[in-house]
Amino acid sequence: MFHEVYDVIVVGGGHAGAEAAAATANMGSKTLMVTMNLQNIGQMSCNPAMGGIAKGQIVREIDALGGYSGIVSDNTAIQFKMLNRSKGPAMWSPRVQSDRMLFAAAWRNMLEQTPNLDFYQDMVSDLLFEGDKIAGVVTSLGIEIKSKSVVLTSGTFLNGLIHIGQTQFGGGRAGESASFGITERLNERGFESGRMKTGTPPRVDGRSLDYSKMIEQPGDDNPSKFSYASQTTPLSQQRSCHMTYTSPVVHDLLREGFDRSPMFNGRIKSIGPRYCPSVEDKINRFAEKERHQIFVEPEGWDTVEVYVNGFSTSLPEDVQFKALRAVLGFENVKFFRPGYAIEYDYFPPTQLKHTLETKTVDGLFFAGQINGTTGYEEAASQGIMAGINAHQHVANKSPFTLSRDEAYIGVLIDDLITKGTEEPYRMFTSRAEYRTLLRQDNADVRLTPKAHAVGLATDERLQQMERQSKKAQSLISFFNKTSIRPEEVNPILLQNESAPVKQSLKMSKVLARPNITIECLLTHKPVVDYVAEQNMDTSVLEQAEIQIKYAGYIAKEKAQADKLTQLDHVPIPKGFDYEKVKSLSIEARQKLSKIKPITIAQASRISGVSPSDLSVLLVYMGR
Repeated sequence: MFHEVYDVIVVGGGHAGAEAAAATANMGSKTLMVTMNLQNIGQMSCNPAMGGIAKGQIVREIDALGGYSGIVSDNTAIQFKMLNRSKGPAMWSPRVQSDRMLFAAAWRNMLEQTPNLDFYQDMVSDLLFEGDKIAGVVTSLGIEIKSKSVVLTSGTFLNGLIHIGQTQFGGGRAGESASFGITERLNERGFESGRMKTGTPPRVDGRSLDYSKMIEQPGDDNPSKFSYASQTTPLSQQRSCHMTYTSPVVHDLLREGFDRSPMFNGRIKSIGPRYCPSVEDKINRFAEKERHQIFVEPEGWDTVEVYVNGFSTSLPEDVQFKALRAVLGFENVKFFRPGYAIEYDYFPPTQLKHTLETKTVDGLFFAGQINGTTGYEEAASQGIMAGINAHQHVANKSPFTLSRDEAYIGVLIDDLITKGTEEPYRMFTSRAEYRTLLRQDNADVRLTPKAHAVGLATDERLQQMERQSKKAQSLISFFNKTSIRPEEVNPILLQNESAPVKQSLKMSKVLARPNITIECLLTHKPVVDYVAEQNMDTSVLEQAEIQIKYAGYIAKEKAQADKLTQLDHVPIPKGFDYEKVKSLSIEARQKLSKIKPITIAQASRISGVSPSDLSVLLVYMGR
């Protein structure tokens, strides 16, 4: 049936698998996506939203690399918000509420229109090897499909086990069976695996809710969008979300079911996401809190299905129902389906290289929750990087990696392979040392040239980025050169509670003031004329304003990054025997032998490797 040898087989059709398949196919590799259900490609298994704190930056980075997540998000959004606007631009994070059904349909349509990409519906139950190289996959029907590389993106399906109260059954998510065979085969080949847990809230009937008792959460007045591409446009209309709260009564009702909770009676032994705990975990860990937020999120434009964000639970259905009916606005709630927890296999990511290729099997790549992450955005970013590197591997080209000062994606992957994770890993802005450099507004400037160089970002995307960047630099130059007289600027300053001046100032100095934005200066005719003449849109204005206002911070962070990246140029020879270096601490020898860092910089980020250990290594490397 499958006589040809594929360049890349992508196992799984979730967010990681979809981005991986799109990347390899668009770069020219003959690709096959094998997934258990073709109807569920790009499925939003949990909340119907993309982006958020740090996650929005990741979606922008995927888009800048030439991925599809930003385009799909824009084309299926029902609400857009830029979070953290009250903070500095390093913290601004875009987020969209999505139409869940349209989102999956859009992903499928985009993939079907991608050349070089084939599809097959079946469960992959085994892998084929030739020595230490991957050679293909075997499906549950016994069909062998040969390939030069394989990207595993199995999500929560590997030996997945769903828990609702005292009931448990096999499954990868609600209504879908688990996947078996791959973990066992990889364990046979010496891979280390573990178990993790995640959960999801009930889905309810929006017609049964009383929104008048809740706080409306509308989208932005002037919404932006995720993708830098001209093929998407901002929303012209939006749907609101709503917010309500739990109460002591709700908490007491939930506690009544703790003895039947798989989390507390020992049925679930694996670790769940620390930063997205279940509602029972929240009221247990934060017993002093009288209430917790509940976000009421519509699942789409036309459906009445609602996602109860903040009420993730694996308690028995009757307990869930009784407690949720005590929440303000939910007095007459009707369930579509209860919340549940799911346990699944993952492989500690210290077994991977920076390319997401496994260290022990040539041509085998892991991406997504199999690496211990949680979240669509984290999965999708690994998918595109694994896809790019699977293509590079097959084409005998150089690996494609991103450093910590180049992208949040670089931080994510470096954290995973250097530090590992024993709980579901979620990205936060605090994980990045260079937040001012890694802003959501400049992802295209940072990454599109790199993606274009390896053949993923198109000529059109690169040219568009260069045009926008040139306009921003032109506007910065205009502000640096142009002066404004006191009688022109003082009315603007006084109106915005900024001290007046007695002499002419360069406009860049005015814009650098805390209370002054570029919008304030758009009342000044020379600025208005220049912006109109150069046909500058809001993204250009925003880019110029950030670079002027935060020039000092950006320069300082860049200098720090440059200093630290010097250690990236000190390589550690392949197969270096740390046991021979007796002046290293025992912990350092153990950790270094396990992680096998390729540079001194990577070694410096391994927990347990001290500055004195680094000094010893630098001596051995001739530095």
